[in-house]
Amino acid sequence: MSIEINAVIRDLKGTGASRRLRRAGTVPGVVYGGGKEALSLEINYKELFLQFRHEAFHASVLTLVLGGKKENVLLRDFQMHPVRNTIQHIDFQRVSATEKIHVKVPFHFVNGDVAPGVKTGGGIVAHVLTEADVSCLAKDLPEFIEVDLASLEIGQSVHLSQIKLPKGVSFVQLAHNNDTAVASIAKTRGGVSEAADEATPEATPEA
Repeated sequence: MSIEINAVIRDLKGTGASRRLRRAGTVPGVVYGGGKEALSLEINYKELFLQFRHEAFHASVLTLVLGGKKENVLLRDFQMHPVRNTIQHIDFQRVSATEKIHVKVPFHFVNGDVAPGVKTGGGIVAHVLTEADVSCLAKDLPEFIEVDLASLEIGQSVHLSQIKLPKGVSFVQLAHNNDTAVASIAKTRGGVSEAADEATPEATPEA
């Protein structure tokens, strides 16, 4: 999925200028890195939001179109309004075709409904992680990573080292010897998973 963001150079800076831009229907932003100077941007809010709501926008190499020129960038940060939930500011980082990048990529869990621990064991799928940091070249960055739960029994987990990754992609945590669990099949007790039950603090009797 190719995503393009059209932007223009933002001349006015500061809190007041940013507030005026938002009222005019644009979002202030910045692009930096890649051995070039940082540039202040403004982006049409409606166009940006249409792209922003897609999962791929947050874990893909994006194309920033600025002054008729295109650059490969990654979303690095954004601020949302605490009440209206609108985009207040957005940051992009330029990426090189020859340097590895670190990006958080979402997991897509499949076959949880046919896992023996769920289908015959009566357990439920417990998601430990929903995303993980990967290292790869920009051209190899996947939009998501599929996690197959088809073989899991009650009490079993799937770890990072057991997940098949595309060529050229690696988990950053494994490089630090952290082979964490990604998902497991938890036992249930009275319709509630034991894992969830153990995580719930006991109620304090009312005085």
